[in-house]
Amino acid sequence: MPSEDTKERIAKVIDVGRTVLHYAWIPMIIYVGFTRSNPQPSLIKCVTSVPSFILFIDFFRQTH
Repeated sequence: MPSEDTKERIAKVIDVGRTVLHYAWIPMIIYVGFTRSNPQPSLIKCVTSVPSFILFIDFFRQTH
């Protein structure tokens, strides 16, 4: 049976892991999409598409 200290450490590791996964999931998907696509898009196209994506998300939130 694990001790209380071990249980606390496991709980903290799980909590940190969830936080990392929460904030890293979308950037990881974007990175994989950019590196695995053919032809590879340029960074400029990615940066210029971010404002339109933000506007789309904002519009979607307002309508729902």
